[in-house]
Amino acid sequence: MKTVSLKLDEDIFGETEAILSKLKKSRNRYINEALDFYNQFQRRKFLEKKLKAESMLVGEESLSIVKEFEEIDYGPKAI
Repeated sequence: MKTVSLKLDEDIFGETEAILSKLKKSRNRYINEALDFYNQFQRRKFLEKKLKAESMLVGEESLSIVKEFEEIDYGPKAI
């Protein structure tokens, strides 16, 4: 385990203490779980951004392929 010094805003600290008294959980365990949850959330956001970018690339290529198939089936589009 690593030791971390942490400064919290008063209102966040107070709310956390109130919640901890109801959960019967240590402050350390609560903060560890909160950071783990937030890390998972951030990883999902990174993945979502990456998937959107890759989807755009694949989407453009898919449209190009569909256009090629249409030309094979129906011949070149006359303008």
